[in-house]
Amino acid sequence: MTTLLIEPAELRSRGFALLAESLGWVNAVRFIQQYEPSQHNYTMEREAILPDWNAAELVRRMDPAGPAS
Repeated sequence: MTTLLIEPAELRSRGFALLAESLGWVNAVRFIQQYEPSQHNYTMEREAILPDWNAAELVRRMDPAGPAS
C-alpha cells in the first residue's frame, strides 16, 4: 500500500471536514481548541471593545421605552 502525501493546507482542510462531519462543527472546534489554545487575551480585548457602562446604564439602554441615545 502506498501513501500519498497531501499538501499541509489540503490536509488541514480535509481533516477538519471529516472531523466536523463526524463530531459536528461545534464539537470539532472544541476538539481542535484542546490542542491549539487561543493566543488571544479575552479580558484585554473585552475592555477595548465594550463601553464602560455600569449595570444601571446597561438596563437604561435596554429599556425599549427609554431614550435611544
